[in-house]
Amino acid sequence: MLKDEVAKALKVVQEGGIILYPTDTIWGIGCDAANSEAVKKIYQLKRRDEAKSMIILLDTDNKLESYIQEVPPIAYDLIEFAENPLTLIMPGAKNVSPALIGADGSLGVRIVKHDFCQQLIQRLRKPLVSTSANTSGRPSPQNFGQIEPEIIEGVDYVVNLEQHDTERKKPSTIMRLQPDGRFEFIRR
Repeated sequence: MLKDEVAKALKVVQEGGIILYPTDTIWGIGCDAANSEAVKKIYQLKRRDEAKSMIILLDTDNKLESYIQEVPPIAYDLIEFAENPLTLIMPGAKNVSPALIGADGSLGVRIVKHDFCQQLIQRLRKPLVSTSANTSGRPSPQNFGQIEPEIIEGVDYVVNLEQHDTERKKPSTIMRLQPDGRFEFIRR
């Protein structure tokens, strides 16, 4: 089942489509992080201001240096010891769609600990965009049952996993991290 869903989602993402999928936090809308057209489709679906950047998911922290020019050494400790899913916003973004990069050159990255996401990212060989599955300004859905019909109908593929899971999930912790190791919490 998992393998089949990864294969179906991979095909859609490789063809420039957008998917609705479960993560280690809340359900996300995603696409190939290098495909600017697909990224724009997500902004349109969410009715989100393009000045509000979205994050990327990676399957392992040893890929960070492919997308961030200078990864602060403390980033690896923060990822390793974080008790909850952690998104790090770091300057020096590279190798992703310009539509994902903040005005200050930063990029939000989360190392995802979720079988489906890890396998999809490994097979795609690129990061996956992740943004909450809601229209801009609406609350983030805590499980699949809370996702607006407009979002479900607006994606190219809905991953058929964890849809009946009623556990209430919450978004990741977000920290802004500077090259010198200084950091601040954006969302706890």
